[in-house]
Amino acid sequence: MKPCELCPRMCRVDRVKNFGFCKAGENLRVALVSLHKWEEPCLVGENGAGTIFFANCNLKCVYCQNFSISHESYGAEISVERLAEIFLEQQNRGAANVELVTPTHYAEKICAAIDIAKSRGLKLPIVWNSNGYENISTLELLQGRVDIFLPDVKYFSDDAAKIFSAAPNYFAIAQAAVKKMFEIVGAAQIVNGQMIRGMIVRHLVLPNFRRDAMKIVDWLYETFGDEIFISLMNQYTPIYRAFEYKKISRKLTTFEYQSVVDHATELGVTNCFVQVGKTADEKFIPNFDLSNV
Repeated sequence: MKPCELCPRMCRVDRVKNFGFCKAGENLRVALVSLHKWEEPCLVGENGAGTIFFANCNLKCVYCQNFSISHESYGAEISVERLAEIFLEQQNRGAANVELVTPTHYAEKICAAIDIAKSRGLKLPIVWNSNGYENISTLELLQGRVDIFLPDVKYFSDDAAKIFSAAPNYFAIAQAAVKKMFEIVGAAQIVNGQMIRGMIVRHLVLPNFRRDAMKIVDWLYETFGDEIFISLMNQYTPIYRAFEYKKISRKLTTFEYQSVVDHATELGVTNCFVQVGKTADEKFIPNFDLSNV
């Protein structure tokens, strides 16, 4: 991290002394360690995914439901040694995996913690849950360490990416990143209903952007077919600064979401998770209370 080049921002700051775009410093910062039962079914097992929520983020999404940790840096500083212990504690709790949520800006230290934990008996699959705004060089660090990639592909429109997440050239960067992720882990492997290796690509359908969502589905299916899973989410909730932007200041309509699902079906997509019922509710947002940190 001296200079930091872990993400496409390429801030090149010395994080021992200064902050870059993501505002992350030298040390790991974690806001919550939990067993999370609201992930895709093949990730939760009997007890839940072993989520570890890291503070800070290299995107600035104006509608981020986790803004208290992603934008405001809420969390506790921990050592690499402590993170390795947390991985093993999640295994002892019966977690289905170790799921690293928004980990990119701590990649080097997370890799060190994975190595320590594996040397001490960690057997769980490691899940890299990121926003898709990744450098290839950083992803290469994860070879042999990460088993499952769970990236978002947030935008097809570069204008939307710049306005809502301050992320220029987002789709091109995410395309390259997702291809690299697939190169690392290969086709999805499911054993007894649980993913042990592979990739699930998420897309949160935004109001007024259903056609962008369809273009993302088109690219994913044309590129990977049914060797990956696609997860189409309808849980968009206008929160944080979303009301400052007219296009995304309301919840998604049933028509908008269902038209994207229908489009995926018509393409022939079969490995696809969809959400039903009322998921656009703040009650689904985790309580970042430093539990188990």
